[in-house]
Amino acid sequence: MNYIEQLHSEGYAIVEGVLGAEAVQHFIDLLASVPDGNAPRGGRRNLLAVPAMRELADSTSLRMLVDSILGPEAFPVRGILFDKQEGANWKVPWHQDVTIAVKERVDCAGYGPWSVKEGVQHVQPPAAVLERMLTIRLHLDNCPASNGALRVIAGSHRLGRLDQNNIYPHVNSVLERVCEVRSGGALLMSPLTIHASSVAEKPQHRRVIHFDYANGNLDGGLDWFERELEKPAGSADNRLLIERQSQQLPHQL
Repeated sequence: MNYIEQLHSEGYAIVEGVLGAEAVQHFIDLLASVPDGNAPRGGRRNLLAVPAMRELADSTSLRMLVDSILGPEAFPVRGILFDKQEGANWKVPWHQDVTIAVKERVDCAGYGPWSVKEGVQHVQPPAAVLERMLTIRLHLDNCPASNGALRVIAGSHRLGRLDQNNIYPHVNSVLERVCEVRSGGALLMSPLTIHASSVAEKPQHRRVIHFDYANGNLDGGLDWFERELEKPAGSADNRLLIERQSQQLPHQL
C-alpha cells in the first residue's frame, strides 16, 4: 500500500526521508534563533509568519505530498511548532483536530463553537472543510514510541467530525497505531483522524513542524488566518538547501 492509498484508507501515512540531515539541522538552528514572543515553552503558533517556514511549507518536497492528496490548488493555512522536552512534556488525550484559525469572527451557519487562542479567532468548521484538509507533521528529531510519538486510530477519519464526548467509544486498541518517525520524515494525517500522544519516557527534544493545508475557501466571508494569496519570493539559499537535501520520496512504505 503506498502512502496515498494508506492515507485514504487509514487516515494516516508515514513518509521517511523528506528532508536530509543538513536541512534538518538548518531548521533546528533557525527555529532556535527566531523570537517566540510569549509562546509557552514547548510550542509556537503562527509559524507561517516566519518566511523560512512558509518557504518550507511551499517547497517541492512537501508540495509533492500535498498535491498528490489535495491537488495543486491546495495552500498552507497553519503552521505550529511542537517540542516536547524536559519541563514541557505533556500528554494529549484522544481527539480530532477540528478547529481552524481565521482572520476575524464572522458568524456563519455550520461554523462553531468559537474560541480565541493567543489573540487569534478559532472556530470549528463543517466536516466538509476538514475533509479537504491535510496535516503534515515534519519531524526534526527521531521520534520512537518512548519519545511521545503520536498514536492514531486507523480508519477513524471516516467517522466525520465527532463531539469530543463521542471520541472514546471509537478508541480501539486493535486499531491503534504508534507513528514512530525518524528525523527528516513526515507523518501525513487527516485532521479527522482520532489521535493522541503520551508523555515522553525520557524527555528530550521532539521537535515537530506541523503544517495544515486546505483546498477550498471558507463560507460566509470567513478567511484562513495564515493564508497568503501569493507565495513569497523567499531566500534562494534557503530554498536550494531544502531541495538539495530532499531525497526521492518512496512510493511504498
